[in-house]
Amino acid sequence: MGRLVHFVGGSIIGLVLLVVAGGLGTIFVLDRYAQGIPDYRQLAVYAPPTVTRIHAGDGRLLSEYAHENRVFVPIEAIPDHVKLAFVAAEDQHFYSHFGIDPIGVVRASIDNIQNWRSGGGARPQGASTITQQVAKNFLLTNELSIDRKLKEALLAMQMEQAFSKEHILELYLNEIFLGRRSYGVAAAALNYFDKSLDELTISEAAFLAGLPKAPSRYDPDRRTEDAIERRNYVLRRMAEDGVISAAAEAAAMAEPLETYSRATADYADADYLAEEVRRDLVARFGADGFYQGGLSVRTTVEPELQTIADKALREGLAAYDRRTDWRGPLATIDLATENWQAFLRSFDPGFDLISWQVAAVLDTQKDGATIGLADGTTHPLPRRNLAWARTLDGETWGPEIGNTAQVLSPGDIILIEWQEAGPEESQGAFALRQVPAVQGAIVALDPHTGRVLAMSGGFSFRQSKFNRATQAKRQPGSSFKPFVYLTALEHGFTPASIEVDAPIVVDQGPNQAKWKPENYSDRFYGPSTLRLGIEKSRNLMTVRLTQEIGMPAVIDVAQRFGIANGLSPYLASALGSNEVTPLELTTAYAMLVNGGKRIEPRLVDRIQDQYGRTVRKTDTKTCTDCQKIAWDGKPPPPIPDTRAQIVDTRRAYQMVSMLEGVVQRGTGAAARSIGKPLAGKTGTTNDSLDAWFLGFSPDLAVGVYVGFDQPKTLGRQQTGASVALPIWIDFMGQALADQPATPFRTPSGLRHVRIDARTGKLAGPSSDLVISEAFIPGTEPTEIERGTAVATRPGDEPGLPSFGPPTTSGLY
Repeated sequence: MGRLVHFVGGSIIGLVLLVVAGGLGTIFVLDRYAQGIPDYRQLAVYAPPTVTRIHAGDGRLLSEYAHENRVFVPIEAIPDHVKLAFVAAEDQHFYSHFGIDPIGVVRASIDNIQNWRSGGGARPQGASTITQQVAKNFLLTNELSIDRKLKEALLAMQMEQAFSKEHILELYLNEIFLGRRSYGVAAAALNYFDKSLDELTISEAAFLAGLPKAPSRYDPDRRTEDAIERRNYVLRRMAEDGVISAAAEAAAMAEPLETYSRATADYADADYLAEEVRRDLVARFGADGFYQGGLSVRTTVEPELQTIADKALREGLAAYDRRTDWRGPLATIDLATENWQAFLRSFDPGFDLISWQVAAVLDTQKDGATIGLADGTTHPLPRRNLAWARTLDGETWGPEIGNTAQVLSPGDIILIEWQEAGPEESQGAFALRQVPAVQGAIVALDPHTGRVLAMSGGFSFRQSKFNRATQAKRQPGSSFKPFVYLTALEHGFTPASIEVDAPIVVDQGPNQAKWKPENYSDRFYGPSTLRLGIEKSRNLMTVRLTQEIGMPAVIDVAQRFGIANGLSPYLASALGSNEVTPLELTTAYAMLVNGGKRIEPRLVDRIQDQYGRTVRKTDTKTCTDCQKIAWDGKPPPPIPDTRAQIVDTRRAYQMVSMLEGVVQRGTGAAARSIGKPLAGKTGTTNDSLDAWFLGFSPDLAVGVYVGFDQPKTLGRQQTGASVALPIWIDFMGQALADQPATPFRTPSGLRHVRIDARTGKLAGPSSDLVISEAFIPGTEPTEIERGTAVATRPGDEPGLPSFGPPTTSGLY
């Protein structure tokens, strides 16, 4: 009996000592590791790096930018069946444990011992709870060591004391990597199923919940059976936990596992504009603020107009290029030894094809060729649809295409486009195309707000990301003239004022050659109205006019309109020798048609952070009276106009009217085919290096520029009217197709008087061209046209005198 008491007493003492020693050891371990673990309290406010999205004006997605493709969703917005699927798959006792799951640890230990005894090489199971995974993912590394596991356990227990289960689960579901560049369950739902979380079925939620273990192993496209098996395991676990019924489990298992790529139907394309916005926001918010800030950016672009702009510019550049020379096929293969179908399927032309295709020439005949497409089909390529492909040596054309073999050979890899049947053709056929060497830009904006509605900075964004709409500074040529004439209007001239169109020689100073500007037509036309001078783009009139009003006055006007960069006090500057971007010049024209109100071009309407808070809004106008809760039936209250007035509204209208004449009777007359009130101005620089057309309707301003990136001539007789204007007409014709024919708005304070368009006098019996001209009261003409006999030279405009011999061409 004494021995028994002694044994029991010793055992108790030993147990006590063991417990004390264990406790002291635990305290030592906790003290040691607690000193080196990160501060978990930083997770109290979770601001994960999330995707920044750039949207079009109608809400459609343009682009996404992120280092990690993540969409943050608060726990309250995550459906229960999604949360419970992850709990069942990853941490069965999540809602009951204290950060560590003892049962799970024992189970994992047994499995690891069995794996070791059997000689298995599987990675040891760590029995990590969701809380431990959060600790590891946010605060620790992926190092496989006891040291890291102890720190992980300590952090998990501390987090369980500090945070709610829902907050821990929110951290986990938004941070976990699930494959396919998906960080967080919301991004995964989009990338695997093209669904939001609330649209996921139980089967789809179970599949996503099975991914954290090994996303690549359970990729449904590459390892379908493994993915289904893993999904079914999660479904069984959900049924065992009682979160779904047996019937729901069976139905979900029977559901096929089908994934879908992100739908592109709701996407819009505006690559140049989106890239411009990206550069601006990176500069404004920093790289991390942009790529990790989860910004929602609503741009000004209108997708329908953007599509029209892209197509018009692309087709216009290609049409011009077909007036140059054929530069040969993209590549050549040996049809006897190479599989042309396989080659076409893998061939990258280096730009977005859109409506074009890559084809292989299989055979050539005199009147055409047989071509093959990547799908294996063959088609004819008629000789008439490659007749443009002549060679050009300087300014000398090679022979006309009488045989297809002059252009193509079997094995050539070429570009083609389907061409509808012409008036004399029974059916459409493919036509030969080539990537144009020339580049250009088109900009469309709202003249009242400055909102950029469409912007295309080149033939293909993939081919070249250089945005010629905002980055190409080129001489505007004659498209600068409206601002010279506007300056004249501010200095007492009227649209009916007379200026002499005759030779002029300008002394440029000591040791400088005399400057002798010329008209594009090589002719002189004598006394002409200012309206006629702008309509016909007369250089000599413009120089004489500038000589009278002075270049400093012109520079002042150009500065007000934001296009004075590089302007010098010399008369040559009046012909557009300064440098502007298409966006700057289009904005300047917009300020003419909006009545002389200052606007700044803007690409973004609103920026919101990842919590939906507006961090930037570009429209700062306020309407205090608009805050009424109920409409009282009265007209809406006016919104204050805070735009600065940079020129008299009446003179701005006079300039608009003169530019309308450019379309009605002048160098832009081809635009009359649109059948709407339009105004604009052509521009061509010396040696035809740059071609422009800038113009507008009452509510849409559009600018087009065409030129080579490395400046060289566009060719003889290639002007703004022949190169840029067709693109402008194509765009405006489609953009305004469904719009009413709205006339230009006339401000108050003007008198409309019928005058003789040739002489600027009041219309008389002998006037053969009468127009209604707008005058500021007191400036209208008083003399009536009586008729005069004027000698003309063949080719001159009737009724206008001519002076001097022809000279070399100048600006147009």
